[in-house]
Amino acid sequence: MTLIAEILIGFVAIEHIYILWLEMFAWTTRGRKTFKSLAPELFEPTRSLAANQGLYNGFLSAGLMWSLLIQDAAWSVNVACFFLGCVIVAGVFGALTAQRSIFFVQALPAIIALLAVLLV
Repeated sequence: MTLIAEILIGFVAIEHIYILWLEMFAWTTRGRKTFKSLAPELFEPTRSLAANQGLYNGFLSAGLMWSLLIQDAAWSVNVACFFLGCVIVAGVFGALTAQRSIFFVQALPAIIALLAVLLV
C-alpha cells in the first residue's frame, strides 16, 4: 500500500479508538455533547448498550491496525478492504437510522481510505 493509503487507514483506525472511548467510557459525559439529538435522560439507561457499540468500534480499529502490520501486500490490502468495508456499512446504516452526520464522520473517511487502497 502507499503511504497515503496507510495514513488514511491509520486516521480511520484512530477515529474508531476515539469512538470506543466515547461510547465505553464517556457516554454519560462527552456523549451528551456529541449526540445532541438524544434526550438527556436516555444516556444513563443506555450506558451498557453504548459500551457494547464502543467495543465493536474497537474491533474495527484493531482490524485496520492489523492491516497495517501485515507484511504480505495482498493480505494487507484484503484485510484493509474488509475492515474499511465494515466501517462504510456501519456508517451508512448509522446515517440512515440514527444521525445523518454519521455518514460524513464515519463512512466518508473510510470511503476515501478504501479508494486510496484500491488505486494502489
